[in-house]
Amino acid sequence: MINMKSKFQEAFEGFSPVLSDEQIKAEIQKIIDKHYDSLNNKDSIKLIHSCVDLTSLNPTDHVDHIYNFVKQVNELDETNPTIPPVAAICVYPNFVKTVKDALMVQDVAIACVSGAFPSSQSFLETKIVETGLAVADGADEVDIVLHLGNFLAGNYQEVADEIQEIKAACKGKKLKVILETGALKKAENIQRASILSLFCDADFIKTSTGKEYPGASLEAAYVMCQVLKEYDAKYGIKRGLKVSGGIRTTEEAIKYLCIVKEILGDEWMNNKLFRVGASSLVTDLQKRLD
Repeated sequence: MINMKSKFQEAFEGFSPVLSDEQIKAEIQKIIDKHYDSLNNKDSIKLIHSCVDLTSLNPTDHVDHIYNFVKQVNELDETNPTIPPVAAICVYPNFVKTVKDALMVQDVAIACVSGAFPSSQSFLETKIVETGLAVADGADEVDIVLHLGNFLAGNYQEVADEIQEIKAACKGKKLKVILETGALKKAENIQRASILSLFCDADFIKTSTGKEYPGASLEAAYVMCQVLKEYDAKYGIKRGLKVSGGIRTTEEAIKYLCIVKEILGDEWMNNKLFRVGASSLVTDLQKRLD
């Protein structure tokens, strides 16, 4: 176990130390002051709309509800083609087939949560089977939660093995790893979870489930963007960022876009590398565009 821990410790120490909480807040304010006014326009709002993972993850969801949920995306494409469609529709894995049957808009991905979402507490075999079934039903993207218990206990090898096995079950489809930053709390924990997930071939690192713990924060996004930037500089590989959990207004979304633009640059300002997990945000974006 000592050797295993040292392997991960070496990976963590290969990245720049995180700033203090006060320094991060100060840097974020500078970034927002620099970019907010220039990004507060219709082009940016359209960009954000095109980066949304439109999400329905309610215990009351049923087939008819999901069908009507998808119908909104179809109707917007017909009635207002000047607004780009969302990037994906994200549901529980048992509704993947419903989305596939109902979705008429091209270039909108089918995403689902998996791996005993949102707690990640189950047998690994169960998580693998759930992911495999979702992919077989037509999922293009899979969002899983990093095993917080093992991570916070320092059992990094167990966390890594689980991510890699679920990644294999995705059979080439995109894997987003949710860090649950509201539970990790410390910037150092968020940085380490980001590094570990990227080394395990996560296609995206994602802030939150939006369930038990505090959702996305600008501070967490800042730390994650710094890791993504440094990972690209070291290995020449660009991976994506998804912010989710409590982002309801256009103004909030633009602040996250400011951070992406400043740290990662224009190359990340598209739905291949940036996503916003949301439901009510879409209504606000559309009101602003109308």
